[in-house]
Amino acid sequence: MTNLFKTKIGRLRIIGFLEGISLLVLVFIAVPMKYYFDNPNLSTSLGPIHGALFLLFLFNALSVGVEQAWKFKTTTWKVVLACFIPFGTFYIDKKILRKIKQ
Repeated sequence: MTNLFKTKIGRLRIIGFLEGISLLVLVFIAVPMKYYFDNPNLSTSLGPIHGALFLLFLFNALSVGVEQAWKFKTTTWKVVLACFIPFGTFYIDKKILRKIKQ
């Protein structure tokens, strides 16, 4: 696990995991709590955290894409799109990021 922090791809994988977890918690827990139980506390506190992780993932994905010379049409757009879809960052980690030499 400590090797993940040493490379840009490793950091992207960690940020992707955290961003994916925050998106799942927002979509499946915080939003239902806000609208069905009239309790916006979790979405109010987690929303900005997820937003920061989302932006961090985007910037890091683009940075790694440039560093790795990814072709936008084949790889970069898939990695960027992943952060918009629940479970997307986990799928991209398994199919693309884990296979890249660090």
